Amino acid sequence: MASQLFSPITLKNTSLKNRIVISPMCQYSAIDGFANDWHLVHLGSRASGGAGLIIQEATAVSPEARISPADLGIWKDEHIEKLKQINEFIVSQNSVPGIQLAHAGRKASVSSPWEGNKKLDFAHGGWQTVSASAIPYHDGEPFLPEALDQNGIKKVISDFKNATKRVVEAGYKVLEIHAAHGYLLHQFLSPLTNVRTDEYGGSFENRIRFTLEIVDAVQTEWPSDLPLFVRISATDWAEGGWNPEESVQLSKILKEKGIDLIDVSSGGLVSHQKIEIGPGYQVPFAEKVKKESNILTGAVGLITEAKQAEEILEKGQADLILFARESLRNPNLPLDFAKELDSDIQWPKQYERAK
Repeated sequence: MASQLFSPITLKNTSLKNRIVISPMCQYSAIDGFANDWHLVHLGSRASGGAGLIIQEATAVSPEARISPADLGIWKDEHIEKLKQINEFIVSQNSVPGIQLAHAGRKASVSSPWEGNKKLDFAHGGWQTVSASAIPYHDGEPFLPEALDQNGIKKVISDFKNATKRVVEAGYKVLEIHAAHGYLLHQFLSPLTNVRTDEYGGSFENRIRFTLEIVDAVQTEWPSDLPLFVRISATDWAEGGWNPEESVQLSKILKEKGIDLIDVSSGGLVSHQKIEIGPGYQVPFAEKVKKESNILTGAVGLITEAKQAEEILEKGQADLILFARESLRNPNLPLDFAKELDSDIQWPKQYERAK
C-alpha cells in the first residue's frame, strides 16, 4: 500500500507533494526583523531535504510584536527582498513556502534562549508589551503588559493586514495566523488572561472576536485561492482555561469563514500549566478538532518516527504532520522517512548518487 505520508494533498490551488510540514521554529537570528543567510540555509536545507511545506518561524507584524529583538519581521517593505530570495529557493526545490504571522503580546520583550530567555526591561532594549488584560506572564516582571484599548486593537488588526500585503509580495503560498502558545491572540481567547468587560471579554463569542477580526483583515489581502491556516492551542493545560470543546467551537466558525486547516498545538499560555508530555501527546486534540469540526488539521508535537506519522494519517487523526525539533536534528528527515516507508521520492539531483 502506498504511503499516506508521501501522498500529495491539494489545498485550494496549492499542491503539496507530501504531508510533511516543517513547523515554524524561531531562530532568534534576525537583526531589526531582517532575514539573512542563516534563514536561507535553515529553510532552504529543509526544502532540499524533501518536505512538502516549509512554514517560516513566527514573523512579527510590528516591532513590538516580536518575542525577542532577534525575531524575524515583516512590518516594513525592506524586509521583503531577502524573504523573496528564500522563497524562490524553496520553490526551486519543489516545496511550498509558508509563513506564520504573529504577535507575541505579553510574552514579548525577552532575550534569546541562549541569553537566558529573560524579560528585557527598557534599559536593556526591552519595550512595552500589550495583552488582553494587564496580567503578567511571570510574577515579578519589570513591568506589566498594557491592556489594549480600542485604538490598540485597531492597530494590531491593521498591522496583520499590512503584513499580509507584504507576505503576498514576498511569494508565500500558505499563510498561518498564530493564535496559540500564549501569544497575543491566545491571550484574548483564554479567560485566564482575558478579564475584559468590553466586547472583547467575558463570553466565548467576545473572547474569539479579536481573532475573527484579524482573520477578516488578513482575508482582505490574502488571495482567496491560496490556503489560510490558523494555529491554536487546543487546551491551556490549566484549570479554568481555554479547552478542547472551545477549540472545536472556534474551528467550526473558522471553517465557515474559509480557513482551510487548523494547526493543532497546545499550551504556552500560563507558567503554571501542567502538560502531560509523551510521544504524539497532542494528536488526540488534532483528531477531535478534525472529526467534530469537519475541518482539515495538522498534528504536531513529539512526532519523531516515520511509522508514527504514517499511523496518524492512516487512522484519520490529521491531514498534515508538522515536524519541529526532529527536523532540527535532521534536515533530510523526509528522505530518510521515504526509505523507511519504501516510498520512491525525488531527491535533489545533486544528491541522487547517495540515494
